[in-house]
Amino acid sequence: MSRIMNVFCIVVLTLIVAASSPAHSYNDEGWFWTWTCNVMLERCERKSEPTNSFAYNFGKTDPHQYNSLSVCRLTCGRYGALWPKPTISTSLSSQLVSLHPQAIQFQILNAADEARNFLVKNTEIFYKNILAECGKNCTARSDTQVIIYLSVLNSDLTLNWGTNETYSLSVDTKGNLVTVQISAQNVFGVRHGIETLTQLIASYPIYSEGQQGFTRSLVMVAQANIQDKPVYRHRGLLIDTARNYLSIPAIKRQIDAMAASKLNVLHWHATDSQSFPLESPRVPQMSKFGAYSSKKVYSPTDVSHLLKYAKLRGVRIILEIDAPSHAGNGWQWGKAAGLGDLAVCINRQPWRSYCIQPPCGQLNPVNPYLYNVLGELYRDFIDIFPKGEVFHMGGDEVFFPCWNATTEIIKYLERNGRGRATEDFLQLWGEYQREALNVYDTEVGNTNTPIVLWSSGLTDPSVISKYLSKHRYVIQTWVPSSDELPRKLLNMGYKLIISTKDAWYLDHGFWGTTSYYTWRKAYSNELLRHDGVLGGEVCMWGELVDEHTIDNRVWPRAAAAAERLWSDPDSGTASAEARFYRHRERLISRGVQAEALAPRWCYQNEGECA
Repeated sequence: MSRIMNVFCIVVLTLIVAASSPAHSYNDEGWFWTWTCNVMLERCERKSEPTNSFAYNFGKTDPHQYNSLSVCRLTCGRYGALWPKPTISTSLSSQLVSLHPQAIQFQILNAADEARNFLVKNTEIFYKNILAECGKNCTARSDTQVIIYLSVLNSDLTLNWGTNETYSLSVDTKGNLVTVQISAQNVFGVRHGIETLTQLIASYPIYSEGQQGFTRSLVMVAQANIQDKPVYRHRGLLIDTARNYLSIPAIKRQIDAMAASKLNVLHWHATDSQSFPLESPRVPQMSKFGAYSSKKVYSPTDVSHLLKYAKLRGVRIILEIDAPSHAGNGWQWGKAAGLGDLAVCINRQPWRSYCIQPPCGQLNPVNPYLYNVLGELYRDFIDIFPKGEVFHMGGDEVFFPCWNATTEIIKYLERNGRGRATEDFLQLWGEYQREALNVYDTEVGNTNTPIVLWSSGLTDPSVISKYLSKHRYVIQTWVPSSDELPRKLLNMGYKLIISTKDAWYLDHGFWGTTSYYTWRKAYSNELLRHDGVLGGEVCMWGELVDEHTIDNRVWPRAAAAAERLWSDPDSGTASAEARFYRHRERLISRGVQAEALAPRWCYQNEGECA
């Protein structure tokens, strides 16, 4: 078979753009700012006076003058507009070339059927993103032809902590032909390369006297060479659908923003004492008793759809069913079904006596029927998720006064010769975790699936080795940056995911005495460099957010953490600021309602607000 037959080629024949929308007309009084790049300071600087001349087209009149800040930012500084910044090598030329989406062609090399289909779909995402970047009236034409070659060394579609996400990207321009090469070990590395390529492209306005107004087109870096790979394997965002339900479109927006920022794990805290919105075919009572309504649930089809949507964007989903604490509504039906109390203290008042946060609810570890129900639940989600995928069992904030106020549990302890001291309840908690793990392993059919638990009383270094094997459990720590717990657990041989409470808890600052953490705080949160640190997560707990507000609480602050997790930069926020502002605009163009970071003046005067 000839080489040509091994090349899969996609040519864009037609694109639906908003060409029917009228151009915004400008009269003789129209004006705009122009920018130049200060090479020494790596800043785009605004001219002191606006101009009403429309001749400035990305430096054609003056090679260092641009009629768009986003175009100036493309090549100003070592990393231009890239976010997160590459880790191995980056070379960007100062020359730019205009292009139109219809002149872009992809050729896919060395990919088997499933991998090829994965890449084809990613080219469609690429087109969607650059059209969003170009905006309405994207009709200006160009003679430039762009051919993008995508190459993978293998067609493996496994996405886990062992996936090699390294990629290389080169851009070369000769005359009217731009050749782009993106290569990687697998499709996920290529996906990252495609994402980086979108960040080498920006929109710019062209004044058309014939139309008496602006049309728009795209411009890209003419020459580039990038070698890149992430520092940390686990780069996550936690969302919470138990406190407030999040619609499927809202969750997809978070995944889109994660893909744009090269985050690769969506930690789905799906259930809590407030609600149980997951539909379980084997235990339908859970959502019937636990969801806010029949419309605020996630069916197995919904979960499967989100898994596919996320994976296509280089994001895996790790499901958390929190237990034995944070388990109330959804578990009330046990006694009526002849199974006894599956959970205790459900919605009990006064809540401060029975839980950390209302409403109360904690699983009943001494009820043997509980483990049968857990097994049925586990089986439902094992059937949906990829084989061997990590499972998060929650495990934080077990409140001993609840168990100590439950007659059934007190009698169990007495029958087994135990008291009601802290160590007795800690042992009971450990027994629950052992039984829950045994049930999970029985349903999976092996004992190899990594299990994640939150740091808690059970993970205290003085007792953890008694209850939790370092070969099986990954601990997600959520302590302040000054706490020595992560270092102690690493020294004991445990693997960690770090969610620094006083930097990466994005719900803080909106309740109690907590503080709001700016993007600068999130960016500056350095993790321990240790083989046992898999990475980290920013957390958006859902008490005070829903689908209407989650975007601007999470973004773009989560993207600040994304560069920390991908690049682990040794420079501060001042050098990242201009790129970060540009990334925020990129997210907005893709439909993510990211919050404002500063007055617009700071955007237009790079470095003056750092």
